[in-house]
Amino acid sequence: MTELYSFSATELARLLKSKQISPVDIIQSTFDRIKQVDSSVNAYITTLEEIALRQATLAETEIMNGLYKGPLHGIPIGIKDNYETKGIPTTAGSKIKENYIPDQTATSVEKLLCAGGIMTGKLNMHEFGGGLTNTNIHYGHTRNPWNLQHTPGGSSGGSAAALAAGLATLTTGTDTFGSIRVPASMCGVYGLKPTYGLVSTKGVTPLAWSLDHAGPMARSVSDLALMLQVMAGYDPQDPASIKAPVPHYKEYLRKGIKGIKIGVPTSYLEGLDEDVSFLFNSALHTLQQLGATITEVKIEELSLSSFANYVITTGEAATYHYEKLQQNFEDYAPDVRIFFETGVLTNTPQYVRAQQARRALTEAFQSVFDEVDLLLGPTVPIITPAFAEEMVKQNLEITKRSMPFTAPPNLTGTPSLAVPMGVARNGVPVGMQFIGNHLSEKLLFQVGSSWEETNPLDKK
Repeated sequence: MTELYSFSATELARLLKSKQISPVDIIQSTFDRIKQVDSSVNAYITTLEEIALRQATLAETEIMNGLYKGPLHGIPIGIKDNYETKGIPTTAGSKIKENYIPDQTATSVEKLLCAGGIMTGKLNMHEFGGGLTNTNIHYGHTRNPWNLQHTPGGSSGGSAAALAAGLATLTTGTDTFGSIRVPASMCGVYGLKPTYGLVSTKGVTPLAWSLDHAGPMARSVSDLALMLQVMAGYDPQDPASIKAPVPHYKEYLRKGIKGIKIGVPTSYLEGLDEDVSFLFNSALHTLQQLGATITEVKIEELSLSSFANYVITTGEAATYHYEKLQQNFEDYAPDVRIFFETGVLTNTPQYVRAQQARRALTEAFQSVFDEVDLLLGPTVPIITPAFAEEMVKQNLEITKRSMPFTAPPNLTGTPSLAVPMGVARNGVPVGMQFIGNHLSEKLLFQVGSSWEETNPLDKK
């Protein structure tokens, strides 16, 4: 019999609503799995078994008495440890915040809990979100469940690894230059960086205010839709929050992709590892068979994205961390310290030029979306690597190679859906990302769910 920890939230919701299973059974199955494998994967910094079981017992009583709250009621959700949780440590993967216990809960987490979600714990991450490998000298490195010698990607590596290993049914992530999409792709799961401001970042430890996005991660597109339905919406306590209608995302699943125009930036075809290139070209062929129109597009402004994202991220991060960098220099991991200290050296003309480049890229994206419905490219140009001995150098190198692919949606504020593309010859997944125009999440779900039905992880 298939264990409950491996079910999707969509499957569990159906069984819970019909009272065929209990939330207690789901939570117990999840924590049995955590005890079995997390000593190797290290996805969690803090687990909350006792609290979760109490919440599951309450959820069982509510459901049995006809007080079903919706499809997240009784579902295990792991929370990235940069989302504040009242009364529960929120470290942001750092030594500096190891004893920080918030007196509030992040808006988007509060929404998930009010919808009946059950928090299983706080998930490991690259310190303060400042890297893409999820190496962490304070809480241990999170490892890729597909191969424990490989990185899960970061900074939401704990979130992606927990999903891939069956340690949570749903998880939250954050994304400033790829931190939802990179680990989702490297662990063979699904991750959405929503439109900027669609999901509140109130109560999320910032990396770079103007680029930070909060979003859902899951093992299926339908599960992402369930999460976003709850997480999205205007928050007056978040200055970046936008007032926009929240569609019924589930209605757009599996509508097919016939006639949808997908543009592939020519620069996204360059510098790819051999396996990434092969799998991406195979994906393009499959999408055409499904009825999509594929066309190459040239966006010259994409060449500006690495410069703009790096300068803005490091500059804004250095502003947030400035005093701590002076007072607690040694408390930062070497790679994160180097990353943030670069921002201290950023001058005003550089920052202004980066913002000008950002504006140019945003305008270029608006122009290209007059011609195509979506953009598509590999999430990162490399296969998922094994951990290197020189981890500082590796993190900086992966960041450098990934930014041209992952940074543009952060700079433009457009949504991006990372999906598995296949499994490379090293036995570890790689992924690709659909990029849409502002507030096109429903279209991303439509296309993503059709792609998911092709069982991409079965393709070698």
